Amino acid sequence: MTSVSPGHRRKFSGKDLTSSQRPEKHWNGGGFAVTLKVPVDSSSESFSRPSKVLVNVSMEKCVGAVQVVISLEDTVADLIKAALASYKKEKRRPFLKNNNSKCYDLHYSSFALQSLKVDEKLMNLGSRNFFLCSRPMSSSYSEKENMVIDSAFSWMVFVPLLL
Repeated sequence: MTSVSPGHRRKFSGKDLTSSQRPEKHWNGGGFAVTLKVPVDSSSESFSRPSKVLVNVSMEKCVGAVQVVISLEDTVADLIKAALASYKKEKRRPFLKNNNSKCYDLHYSSFALQSLKVDEKLMNLGSRNFFLCSRPMSSSYSEKENMVIDSAFSWMVFVPLLL
């Protein structure tokens, strides 16, 4: 095994790296992940975030997740629209009966009962994997009861004729 001379520096992207910028290797279970330390300028107060991220949206009764590249500043409603558009563009099956984004809810997983608020920003959610399912029909017991009463009332007109 050959030894490295003390004056030797690693080169990354054609630039010399100082000791504070050398890549670190971390074991992540499936292999090594290399991260690059970049010194942060103390005068800059804003933290830079990626402008767009890759989000996986699994859909109800569908195999595989739809991958959407979307900005962190967008809302849950924007993600639902983008996921539906991507699903339709890829011509996935089964075909959706309704492409209206207001007919769907976004959840953290298929086991989460509570849906996410449509005006919530993606940067506040803390996840990049979601589950999209159709909203339940908005029919309550009182509406069904009124329909039964209305249909029964129309037949009540003929009751005196039967006597």
